Amino acid sequence: MSSQRNPTPEDVGAEPRPGRLTTAAALVALEGIALVAGGVYLLVMGLTGHPDDRSQAVTGGVTLIALALLPLLAARGLLLRRSWSRGPTIITQIMALPVAYNLLQADSLAIPGGIALAVVAVATLVLILNPETTRALGITGPGAARE
Repeated sequence: MSSQRNPTPEDVGAEPRPGRLTTAAALVALEGIALVAGGVYLLVMGLTGHPDDRSQAVTGGVTLIALALLPLLAARGLLLRRSWSRGPTIITQIMALPVAYNLLQADSLAIPGGIALAVVAVATLVLILNPETTRALGITGPGAARE
């Protein structure tokens, strides 16, 4: 542990937010919005449609909506330049990659969705792990002195 404090948004906010950070936040928010949309769709279809198992459809919809909170909060944190938001962003992208792989294995219209999800996940990982983004979030490596 370091005796140095983490930079606040006022410390880091003196310089403009990098475009990479804004783009990463937008992509993460897009994933969160897609999860909410999928959850609402499952929920509505479970309540009004004719699913094989109504309780499973409702539970799946509520679960997707709850899971959407992680990327949506992370996107807000990225926009506000909070260093804690990098972890949930990375976790969300790592979780998205197997989902994209499974969508790519389907023989249906899910294949374009798998391609889009894989592209967004990889692009977000590249953006969030970029040194410029890391500096903008006030994250330093082990043993590195903060300025």
